[in-house]
Amino acid sequence: MCAGRSPYIKPTTTSCQQSDANPRVSTRFTPNFAGLKPTTMAPENPSLPSENDLPYVLILKPPPSFVIFGEHFFNSTKFRFLKAYESPLPLAHFLLAHAQSVQAILSSGGAPVTADTIRLMPLLRLVVTTSQGLNHIDLSECRRRGIVVASAGTIYSADCADSVVALLIDVLRKVSAADRFVKQGLWSSQGEFPLGSKLGGKRVGIVGLGSIGSEVAKRLEAFGCSISYNSRKKKPFFSYPFYPNVRELAANCDALIICCALTDETHHLINKEVLSALGKDGVIINIARGPIIDEKELVRCLVEGEIRGAGLDVFEHEPDVPNELFALDNVVMSPHNAVFTWESFEDLRKLVVGNLEAFFSNEPLLTPVVLDDQPHFSG
Repeated sequence: MCAGRSPYIKPTTTSCQQSDANPRVSTRFTPNFAGLKPTTMAPENPSLPSENDLPYVLILKPPPSFVIFGEHFFNSTKFRFLKAYESPLPLAHFLLAHAQSVQAILSSGGAPVTADTIRLMPLLRLVVTTSQGLNHIDLSECRRRGIVVASAGTIYSADCADSVVALLIDVLRKVSAADRFVKQGLWSSQGEFPLGSKLGGKRVGIVGLGSIGSEVAKRLEAFGCSISYNSRKKKPFFSYPFYPNVRELAANCDALIICCALTDETHHLINKEVLSALGKDGVIINIARGPIIDEKELVRCLVEGEIRGAGLDVFEHEPDVPNELFALDNVVMSPHNAVFTWESFEDLRKLVVGNLEAFFSNEPLLTPVVLDDQPHFSG
């Protein structure tokens, strides 16, 4: 056994599909999932080790599933949780106190795993995240230390793609605006509601044709939309037109869908030039990460009518949302919950527990991330 390597894990050669979006799961939003029962604790078994003998999994901040379903959502007979957020100690002091007992972290998009955090845990060998995105984890430090990372894989892809279609239809057909029109009693006083636009036949440009982007394409093709895309490189297994430049993609589509990962390369990828190329009839949908779009420029374009509308699940400074957007009927917003469904959380429970139990059983991870030198720009 190599010096410093955990006895609980062996290297894995399993690869995983690179994700195309980073839908951060925000612990600030707590939807009502009444009716979905959390996992119950395993029955007592005298042959099982006592809880005090189980290895620790560190949690810096409770993931959304803890907030919604309770801490027993990820119960297992192979590990127990060490909750930094319940300690009165400053985080650095807490980590130093437990430096020799933590081999794994369970993280979420709202709890960054920084290089400083990693350096305080010399025995750390695994980071499991409940998110599909990885921008909250210092992958370079993990790579340097030989720490393996497991993500949510593609379990959110279908639900996220459904949200894209919902936002796009809402913006084009003015569904939410029409709902407000009726509920505010304006139908009888103002008469006819402004016309919307059909989805069928629209030219849709997808930025990031990974697992989510490809699910979006499949759904919108069924509506009769034509698909084109931009990504880090051309996808040989897709026949859609490829644009190596995002501005050119925007100039040749009616709706621009953002499904790529947030990296240094993609920060403010959607800027003034791209929005100008999208034009007055263009719609933009973002279910990836807020900072991929220059939010100030987006707000200006929406207020001044330089683009038709926007469907936004993510924002640059969450949970803060620009005040100018609240009064715009051509903007539909959701609180970074594009992936939140009963089904996705149950799939997440199985995946997270499966990855952690595999680690502590010295088995291959279910969804390991390939920590290469390439940026995690999906697509």
